[in-house]
Amino acid sequence: MVLVLFTGGLVLGLMQSLNNMPIIGKNDFNFDAYVEIFNDRVFWISLRLSLYIAFVSTAISIVLAVACALLIHHTARGRRVSTFIFQFNLPIPHIVGAVAMLFLLAQGGLLSRISFALGLTDSPGDFYPMTNDRGAIGIIAEYVWKETVFIGVVVLAALARGVGDYEDLARTLGAGRWKRFWHVILPLITPAIVSTSVIVFAFGFGAFEVPFLLGQPFPAALPVLAYKNFADVDLNARSEAMAIAMVIAVITAVAVFAYTWLSRRYVRSES
Repeated sequence: MVLVLFTGGLVLGLMQSLNNMPIIGKNDFNFDAYVEIFNDRVFWISLRLSLYIAFVSTAISIVLAVACALLIHHTARGRRVSTFIFQFNLPIPHIVGAVAMLFLLAQGGLLSRISFALGLTDSPGDFYPMTNDRGAIGIIAEYVWKETVFIGVVVLAALARGVGDYEDLARTLGAGRWKRFWHVILPLITPAIVSTSVIVFAFGFGAFEVPFLLGQPFPAALPVLAYKNFADVDLNARSEAMAIAMVIAVITAVAVFAYTWLSRRYVRSES
C-alpha cells in the first residue's frame, strides 16, 4: 500500500512537471517547466545552497558521531547512562529542534541575551544572526544536533559487534591508538558510517520544515523554493514546482544508488 501511494505520487508529480494538468486545462506533455527552472538563476543558487547544507551538516555529524561513539564505547563505567543521555533527542522531531534553535540562536534568542548580559555585545541586536542567515548556520546546527545521534547510535552498534576483540589484538601487536583507529576500527565501522550518512544527506537535501523555519527568504533551499512555486496563485507555476521536486528526487535517488553500488563493492572485496 505504501509503495502504491509513493509510486502514484511520484508518477503524478512527474506528469505535472511535464505540464500535464487536466484540472486547469493543460493536457500536453512538454519540458517547458524544466527549461524554465534550468534557465533560472534562482534555481541554481538554491541548488547550491541545498547541496552546501547537506554536505556540511553530514560531514560535521559524521565527525561528532564517531567521536562520541568511540568515547562511549571506551567508557568503563556508566556506559548505559552515557548511551541513554547521548540518544535522548533521537525521538524528538526535527520541527521541535528547529523551534528550539530559533529560541536559542536568533538575534533575540537565549545566546544573544546571555552575550548581552556578559557585556560581550552592546545589545541583543548586535549578536551575529545564526538563523535566517546566508551561512545557514541555524539549519546546519539543527541537522547536526539531530543527526549526530542517529549516526552515532548505528556506529555504537557496529562497535559492539566484536570490534573490541580486533582492537585488543592490534594492541598486543604493538599498534598505537591512531594506528588502531585508522587500520582496525575505521574500516570496521565504515559501512555503518556510509549507510547512515547517505540517509542524513538525502534528508538534509530534501527536507522542507527546517530550512523553511530557519532559512532566509532568499536564497531559499530547494524544497522551500518548490513549495513557494507550488503555493503560487498562478497555477502555471505548479509545473515548475513539480520539476524542482523531481530534481530533488533524482539527486536523492543518485545518492541512494551510489551507496548501494559502493556497498556491493565493499561486500565483494571482503568476500
